[in-house]
Amino acid sequence: MSKRSKKSYSAKLKFQIVLEALTSDKEDAEVARAYDVHPVSLSKWKRQFIDSGAEIFSGNDTVKTYEARVSDLERLLGQKEVELALLKNFLGNR
Repeated sequence: MSKRSKKSYSAKLKFQIVLEALTSDKEDAEVARAYDVHPVSLSKWKRQFIDSGAEIFSGNDTVKTYEARVSDLERLLGQKEVELALLKNFLGNR
């Protein structure tokens, strides 16, 4: 009895396969066979693409949130460096 190894596909290849399945006149089984992909996998990828496709056009607020957080942290770090310099200057003059 032999075990089948699980194949791994890149996101770019999955997108290409799904795009072909959605735009071509071929049946999903034909597209899956051409790329040596199980038809169930192709169906799952299509469902994921259709379900999350709206997120692509909604804009990514997560990146903007993290950029704002980094900016705030950099500002705070700058303030702390100034405070440290002032304290060192003050204590050094004693």
